Amino acid sequence: MIILKDLLYKVSLEAVFGELQQQIKSVTFDSRAVESQSLFVALKGEGLDGHDYIESAIEGGAISVLCEVLPSTLDDRCTYLQVQDSHKALGILASNFYGNPSYDLKVIGVTGTNGKTSVATMLYGLFESLGYPAGLLSTVKVCFGGFEKEATHTTPDPLQIQAHLAAMKKAGITHCFMEVSSHGIAQERISGISFSGGVFTNLTHDHLDYHKTFAAYRDTKKRFFDQLPQQAFALINADDKNGVVMVQNCKAKTYTYAIKNYADFPVKVLEQQFGGMLLKIKETELWTPLVGRFNASNIIAVYAVTDLLGLDPLDSMSAISQLESVPGRFQVHQGAQNRFVIVDYAHTPDALSLTLETINEIRTNNESLITVVGCGGNRDQEKRPKMGFVAAQKSNQVIFTSDNPRTEDPHQILNEMREGVSPEAYKKTLVIEDRKEAIQAAFQFSKPNDIVLIAGKGHETYQEVKGNKIPFNDYEIAKQIFSNSD
Repeated sequence: MIILKDLLYKVSLEAVFGELQQQIKSVTFDSRAVESQSLFVALKGEGLDGHDYIESAIEGGAISVLCEVLPSTLDDRCTYLQVQDSHKALGILASNFYGNPSYDLKVIGVTGTNGKTSVATMLYGLFESLGYPAGLLSTVKVCFGGFEKEATHTTPDPLQIQAHLAAMKKAGITHCFMEVSSHGIAQERISGISFSGGVFTNLTHDHLDYHKTFAAYRDTKKRFFDQLPQQAFALINADDKNGVVMVQNCKAKTYTYAIKNYADFPVKVLEQQFGGMLLKIKETELWTPLVGRFNASNIIAVYAVTDLLGLDPLDSMSAISQLESVPGRFQVHQGAQNRFVIVDYAHTPDALSLTLETINEIRTNNESLITVVGCGGNRDQEKRPKMGFVAAQKSNQVIFTSDNPRTEDPHQILNEMREGVSPEAYKKTLVIEDRKEAIQAAFQFSKPNDIVLIAGKGHETYQEVKGNKIPFNDYEIAKQIFSNSD
């Protein structure tokens, strides 16, 4: 229980109607979850508007309502709080309700189009291995102190985030590594969190179905760095031209990392193969089982964060050399007759291009590269032909297949992907809508020593079709198929 007046600390109020000394038992933005002595927050969403449920929330027991637009008639049983932005206010309310846990933790946010999950997960694993009680909030899972839960959103809603942070604080966690998505920033889900640092990985074509333009997508990411406090650090990828934009007017101290350009934290790739690569950080060489320049970029970001948080450099490098691939991120399986199958989450044109370039850098060209790839439904349509073009240009053979079609017609999605294929590359493409059949076909087409890339879904354990989540794990299915010796 918390007094309403205390709950409103740092919330910018436009108007107040009613009593502020009442005891609040719970905060919710779902009218169905309202109970006695609840504070109901009316949020305007893409499909639903919480303002339409104010009356039912009061009937359900809400004694206070926070909203942007006041109802035409005010109920005497309720205190009304008017704000300009309910989403932002909810984040601050959630933090206050749970005792502002982020102020007692070192929370590091990782944002960018690609690499968020890898960097956050590697940081979590590294700190845990060095004996620091660490927590992780990622696309894949939430975990800390023995607790582990599958994630449903890249950035959960503010109440869930603050509940997790409060549980981490109670469990004695000192460092939390968190993926910060553009949706999470735009919808103020990170409002109320005190970040000790922010990491920018890169920015490529994605989520334009939501943000509409690349500039709007970029500027949304920038808002995260705009909000960092002066005592925090901002770490940016100097190999991405958008990195400089991220930290314009940023109050936090700025640092850079890079493979190609001058940076505070540089890394060189000395050697790479499917079993790993040899890197040089500062004057130290280290071997990592991870593969690809994008992973070298992720690794130097991880190292830089450990340095900025005061860890011993040699301890960090030793721990980095032990880090394994994040599930579904360039996950390699060596199958029968030395066939290599690689499962990767690459679901944007740039990510797919980087993954294919990595494979082409390592292979000798005496073997074929077969790519199995699709695009998700109800998402950015502009990237579909670009994905098709990249896959066909950088592979010997391509099988276009269903990803998560959601409510769209898979056949239409695949046609749009194939529209991007150049005329000369068209003959090396094939459409097999059923994803398992496509993987099976890739195996049948492959010869000893060939490489098969299965891209797009990575760590996901399901396919989303017509509102249903059907169990499907690319890596497990590929491992089963490619382990056959027939």
